Amino acid sequence: MRSNLLSKGHSSRRGFAWVELLVVLAVIGCLIALMLPAVRRAREPARRTQCRNNLKQIGLALYNYHDLHGSFPPLYTIDEEGRPLHSWRTLLLPYLDQRQLYEQIDLTKPWDDPTNAALATEAPLVYRCPSADSATNLTTYLAVAVEDSCLRPGRSRSLKEITDVTEQTVIITEVSADSAVPWMSPQDATAEVLQKFGPKSKESHTGGQHVLMVDGAVRFLQQSLFDETWQGLWTATGGEKIGEF
Repeated sequence: MRSNLLSKGHSSRRGFAWVELLVVLAVIGCLIALMLPAVRRAREPARRTQCRNNLKQIGLALYNYHDLHGSFPPLYTIDEEGRPLHSWRTLLLPYLDQRQLYEQIDLTKPWDDPTNAALATEAPLVYRCPSADSATNLTTYLAVAVEDSCLRPGRSRSLKEITDVTEQTVIITEVSADSAVPWMSPQDATAEVLQKFGPKSKESHTGGQHVLMVDGAVRFLQQSLFDETWQGLWTATGGEKIGEF
């Protein structure tokens, strides 16, 4: 009889132990759920800073390229028939501590040729915004690619050819993740892509996006920016009168 009572008591204590464990796990789960938004909010400033630093490095690489070649790189290189081969992002690799990667790329063949395709599967970290929700082979850092942009297909452009105020001229811009492109591809921010930026666009950073100006400065543009101002920042020789932004 005593043995049965002891057995029942032991079983009861085990039952209570399991209940207590489940309660503790439930409480921990609730605490984690409550803390996650705060952790994400804390991480975003660091991610925004890293994104800004990426663009600063790209800006420095553009100027180092200019110092050596006397001009900025073309938007993309072309073959004898005028077909796109390689992006400015590929041409900047030696100036971004990526010479080993650069030397593995066959510049005489298109970026997506089987010879080069394997190298396009992972973008260098400098071309990846840490806040962008996109695949690791994609980049959201695109050059402005309009009729009068700083970088042009198959042609170089020097600083002296850019007659608009350099601190009011965008050369590279972030785009939203839905406009990301393979990092090696000769695809960039056409007017259609640029016009997506606005109050209703879904950006990687809350409230706006980073841009690299021709003078090397990185600015954070608010989504509330007037369309006329935004469009005026795209051109190299448009002569637009742009105030504070």
